[in-house]
Amino acid sequence: MSINNGGPWWDAPSKSGLGKNITLRSAIVLALVVGVIAGAFGASSSGSLFGRSVNLVKSTSAIERPAGSVAEIAQRVLPSVVSIEAKSSNGGSTGSGFVIDSSGYILTNNHVIAASVTSGGDITVRLNDGSSFDAKVVGRDSSYDLAVLKIVGASLKALQFGDSDKVAVGDSVIAIGSPLGLSGTVTLGIISAKDRAVTAGESNSENSFINALQTDAAINPGNSGGPLVDATGSVIGVNSAIASLGSSFSSQTGSIGLGFAIPINQARKTADQLIKNGKATYPVMGISVDMNFSGDGAMIAKNAQAILPGGPAAKAGLKSGDIITAIDGRPITSPEELIVTIRSLNIGDSVVVTYKRGSESKSATLTLTASK
Repeated sequence: MSINNGGPWWDAPSKSGLGKNITLRSAIVLALVVGVIAGAFGASSSGSLFGRSVNLVKSTSAIERPAGSVAEIAQRVLPSVVSIEAKSSNGGSTGSGFVIDSSGYILTNNHVIAASVTSGGDITVRLNDGSSFDAKVVGRDSSYDLAVLKIVGASLKALQFGDSDKVAVGDSVIAIGSPLGLSGTVTLGIISAKDRAVTAGESNSENSFINALQTDAAINPGNSGGPLVDATGSVIGVNSAIASLGSSFSSQTGSIGLGFAIPINQARKTADQLIKNGKATYPVMGISVDMNFSGDGAMIAKNAQAILPGGPAAKAGLKSGDIITAIDGRPITSPEELIVTIRSLNIGDSVVVTYKRGSESKSATLTLTASK
C-alpha cells in the first residue's frame, strides 16, 4: 500500500480545480447539509423539496414465515430452551438447557453446574418468558458432561428428539441458548463433521470424552447445554464445547466456527439413567490407555494394572503394550478416539478389536461391560 504525502486525505484531486479549495470547515458544512436533506426525506413520505414533488413508496407486503423456516423453528423451540445460573463459592457460572420432559426435567452440561453442586450453591432456571424457578439436581455425569435438573410449578413443553445417527455432513442446524448471558439467542449453521473425538472438562479429574457433532453455527460461552436442532426443529445434539484461537471477552474464548455438540442419541441414554438412578454408567473394555502415546492408534498402558483381571480385554487375550488400530472396522488413530468410540456404544455390545502386537496384526471379539 502506498501513502500520498501531497496533501490531506480529504483533498479530492481535480484538473478543473473544483475540489482544491474545499476546506475542512466547508467539508463539515457540506456534511451537515447532506444530513439536513436526508432528514427532510426521512421526515415525510410526501411533500416538496427544491420545488420538486417527492413521493416515497411504503411497502405493505407481509413477511411470510412458512413452516420449516428458521424463524418458524425458532418460535417453536425457544419456549422450551432455558437459561441457567449456577452460584458457587467462586461466584458462579451461566449456561443453557432445554426441557426433555413436561414434568419439569431439563438437560444441560455437567460443567455448567458442577462448581455449584460441589460448593452447595443455588441453581436458578429462567424460562424464555422471564419467569425463574429454583432447580434441583437429579443427577450428573462428568464422563459424558451431562446433567439433569428439575423444576416444579412451571407449564413446560418438551422438545422432540431427533436421531443423531442419521445426521449427515452439510445438514442445516440451529443452535439456541444464552451466550454471554444473552438468552434466547439463535444462530444458524451446518453440520461440519461427525464423530469428532473431543476432550472437554475444567479439571483432569472431570474430563469428558465426546464423540461429537461439529458445527459452524456460532457457539459461545453460555451456549453450553443448549440444544442443536435440525431443519425440523428436533434436537440432534447438546452444545458443549468450542475451539478457539484466543481470548476475546473477559478472558473467555469466542466462536471461530468450530463448535461441538454431544449427539442426542448418547445424551438421551445418559439422561434416562440419571433420571432413573441418579447416576450413569458407560461401556468399557477393561483396559487403561496410555494417553501420552503419540503413534498411530491407542496403546494399552505398559504397567501391571493396564488390563483389568477378568475384564473383556483380558478374556479376549489383549496384553499390555498392544496398540489398538480399529473398532468394528472404524480406524482408531489416538487414545481419545478409542475412548469416545467405546463410550458411544452400549453395555453388552460385542465389538471386533483390531490391534498390533509388535509387527503382527491381530483381531479379537469382546463384549463391553459396565464401568465400576
